[in-house]
Amino acid sequence: MLKYNICFIKRGEEILLLNREKSSWMGCWNGIGGKLEAHETIRESMIREIQEETRMDIEDLQFKGMITWTVDEVNYGGMYIYLAEVPVDFEYPTPIRTDEGILDWKTVPWIVHPENHGIATNIPHTLPMILEDPKCYDHHCIYEGSQFKQMTSHVIDARMEYDGALLQAYLKQHAHKQLSMA
Repeated sequence: MLKYNICFIKRGEEILLLNREKSSWMGCWNGIGGKLEAHETIRESMIREIQEETRMDIEDLQFKGMITWTVDEVNYGGMYIYLAEVPVDFEYPTPIRTDEGILDWKTVPWIVHPENHGIATNIPHTLPMILEDPKCYDHHCIYEGSQFKQMTSHVIDARMEYDGALLQAYLKQHAHKQLSMA
């Protein structure tokens, strides 16, 4: 089981992002999310994190897969990805200062711009697929220290969100494969 989750809340051509006050990605714009708690399903955790960080009650979420990573060829981790869409006229004025950081709507072109160094490094690589492709993916990122080196994406079974055995088998095989390739 992965420890984290992330959601991209879309309003028209904007995504609600959080400029984080704390690690990880301190000082960078990132999606809404956090850690799963022991008693929660992946979806329940995401709904709770959205409510805690934004005060929005959003339950209509699309499971989009996961972002996994290997750091320095030894540390394997990851997070589950969700997409939520709110109506274009949804009122949520920003910027908003919270305990977690500053919430603000950012346009997709701004987020994925190659000269934008203020965004979590995997987002420009993953967000287009999250927004445009109906399939679920494992986007695997390789880092050396804090430097993003490369990403590979492959389709995964969307049932992993609810099927713990399928998820565990995939993660066990994939984590082992990624670490043995290092």
